[in-house]
Amino acid sequence: MKKVLVSLLAATFVLGACGGGGGSSNSGGSASSGSGEGEKGSVDTYSYVFSTDIETLDYLFSQRNSNSQHYSNFVDGLMEWNPEGQLVPALAESYKVSDDGLTYTYKIREGVPWVDSEGNEYGADVTANDWVAGLKHAVEKKSETLYIVADSIKGLSDYIAGKTDDFSTVGVKAVDAHTLEYTLNKPESYWNSKLTYGILYPANEEFLKEKGDDFGKPTPDSILYNGPYILTENTSKSAIEYGPNESYWDQDNVHVKNVKFIYFDGSDPDWLFKQYDAGEFTSARVYPNSAGYKDVEAKYKDSINFSLPGSSTFNMTFNFNRQAYENTSKTTDKQKEDTKKAIMNLNFRKAFQFAFDKKAYRAQNVGDAGAEKALRNTLVPTDFVQIDGKPFGEVVQDKVRAADAEAFGEVNLAEGQDGTYKPDLAKKYMDLAKKELEAEGVEFPIHLDLPEQETAEVLVNADKSMKQSVEASLGKENVVIDIQLLNEDAYYAATYQATSSAATDYDISTASGWGPDYIDPSSYLNIYNSHSGDMLTTLGLDADATVQGEDPGKAAKEALKFEEYDQLLDKADAITDDVNKRYEAYAKAEAWLVENVIQIPIFASLATPSVSNIVPFTAPYAYAGLGDYRYKYMEIQDSAVTTDQWNKLHDEWAAKREEAATKEAK
Repeated sequence: MKKVLVSLLAATFVLGACGGGGGSSNSGGSASSGSGEGEKGSVDTYSYVFSTDIETLDYLFSQRNSNSQHYSNFVDGLMEWNPEGQLVPALAESYKVSDDGLTYTYKIREGVPWVDSEGNEYGADVTANDWVAGLKHAVEKKSETLYIVADSIKGLSDYIAGKTDDFSTVGVKAVDAHTLEYTLNKPESYWNSKLTYGILYPANEEFLKEKGDDFGKPTPDSILYNGPYILTENTSKSAIEYGPNESYWDQDNVHVKNVKFIYFDGSDPDWLFKQYDAGEFTSARVYPNSAGYKDVEAKYKDSINFSLPGSSTFNMTFNFNRQAYENTSKTTDKQKEDTKKAIMNLNFRKAFQFAFDKKAYRAQNVGDAGAEKALRNTLVPTDFVQIDGKPFGEVVQDKVRAADAEAFGEVNLAEGQDGTYKPDLAKKYMDLAKKELEAEGVEFPIHLDLPEQETAEVLVNADKSMKQSVEASLGKENVVIDIQLLNEDAYYAATYQATSSAATDYDISTASGWGPDYIDPSSYLNIYNSHSGDMLTTLGLDADATVQGEDPGKAAKEALKFEEYDQLLDKADAITDDVNKRYEAYAKAEAWLVENVIQIPIFASLATPSVSNIVPFTAPYAYAGLGDYRYKYMEIQDSAVTTDQWNKLHDEWAAKREEAATKEAK
């Protein structure tokens, strides 16, 4: 679930279909509604909503979650996540690892056909060479996800850099038709979890040549299929539909045969429940603060369930080098420069963080009762990995407190509570910041532009909540948040879909989040590496590797001391023989982000209330890579899941996970 970029708009109404889910979630399915007691019959059609059009089906290229949530259902890779969160063989029947941890050899499943958009066999089965062809295509197209493998696979970085034009020097080999071999630069204990990502999926070489630049266009016939579903319709801002791949190799685990989405702009959240209650959707996000919530409680009081928190972290980012001002309330260049200086001031950023009531912000989405369930205070989830038996987040907290006890001595970074809302500390650091900034000639109040999609009622209310708490804590004479209401296209262009710092048009933004691509802290923390970080654009900066000519954000990077952060990442990455030492080194990097308030984590994906007919914990549980939006394994019943049923199935699921973990540890 890697989780690539996830739009916050989608997160407001996407559901945790399996009750837990990893990085993001799965959504509903068509069935008759009702508050029945448990499973009364199975349903094979799944219907819900989508909010962002498919831009590309090139799974070897795209990083965006709005694309991968679809194409992950069309193509299988070597491994996949099952409902218990285990990596299990998909197109790799088995694998072995060399003693030095550098060579992985996979036995490819025989007799798996590629099929076209009509379900007809293309005339070729999946073979080992398809992975070689796929990776070569990814490099040629300058894949957005090359960062996942560029430094992992032997010889790949040199090929990408043009130091050689001989792809045979890259460490991916088709030993024979059904034997695939990867050679790594150094041991990666988490390598197999990368295999669930699109860049390591197969592609038929002949079809790639046949399609040329048309490969992966958002039309059903632009790709071949070996996964459980085939795209049958894709109409912009209207409908997306999948049909079954009748030639799929693992039919026994495909219970949902058809998938249907209709477009939803977020303007009327209660409409989701109305459609569910009418039998049009299998699930519906429900909103405790909405006018229609009383109707949900009246009919489904015993069937409102919260999904478990996911692995994606949604945050608020500062724009450290804003260049675009198409959407602003600022009227003078002086205001623009003063805001830049304020954002670059550490005490100002601390003041903002301590003034931001994240619980009240989240409550606009899920209500007061569930507001704290998904709150997150670090980029990496607290329990993502363990360090000598201690949760990663606890080690981070110890390091933060030791480094800056004055600011963070009483800050609790544990999840499920707002550890950074401290109005008294906010006032203290605002006073310090104001003194420093006024000495530089800065005039107050500081105006901060915050863009939002005008039709997304829930998110607009959340922004108003942020505005209220920050201005109340810091004083309107010091800080004013100017919410910029934009249409969908303008909003995405200024935030989520901005591909360079020059396009980011805001001072602060809550438009994006990040989920891990593989099971290692680096999958989160590398996103802000100043040389190659994929989320630097959300900070108004560019990765060094993408800059042609002079870097417009060089001065900001130097002032923020990103070199220190890069060095911490490099030191951690160099440790390959001791996972505890490696994770502790990454905890230092996370601590640096917290201490310097580079971004403000707000909440995890999921942990949202819904009414649903999806049998809990039957869909894949994917904490990294792709899988959390796959409909394979998922089961749907013909009545609403009750809280008693959810709790019973959760306990059974947790026991299975514990049993599996015990076996794996032996």
